[in-house]
Amino acid sequence: MVDSKKENNFDSVLVALRRIIRATDIDSKNISRMVGLTTPQLMVMQTIRELGDVPIKSIASEVNLTQATVTTILDRLENNGMISRERGTADRRKVFITITEKGFALLREAPKTLQDQFQSQFQDLHDWEQTMIVAALERVAHMMDAQHIDASPVLDIGAIDRNHE
Repeated sequence: MVDSKKENNFDSVLVALRRIIRATDIDSKNISRMVGLTTPQLMVMQTIRELGDVPIKSIASEVNLTQATVTTILDRLENNGMISRERGTADRRKVFITITEKGFALLREAPKTLQDQFQSQFQDLHDWEQTMIVAALERVAHMMDAQHIDASPVLDIGAIDRNHE
């Protein structure tokens, strides 16, 4: 016989996980509807704004995505007129990314992301609370055999370099 308290705890965990997934999905769809970008595209734009004219490698490092993924995101942003690419004058192999006026206008209209809200609240927690949450979530990921899945710290679902259509 299954202990009803353990079963209730199990159900509570699944409900909490589902809420996290749904919140991420809803936020992603809201951002796409409001500004026409995916969450990763918006985060790349925000990173470029914060860092200034930077090479792709710096952007990829800052958002914890591969250079290939960031390059694909930048291709889409460039095709939509949000960014431009310029070769370095000192080293022609380096390509620097600049936000266009259209891109800056979009960023001014962009809402605060779920990830931004989470980061702000998480940083307000005591160190022991942060450590406890990280440990619990890492344990859940392991229990779901997900510890080997490559994932960046971007709260979004679906292919990270997908179109926003």
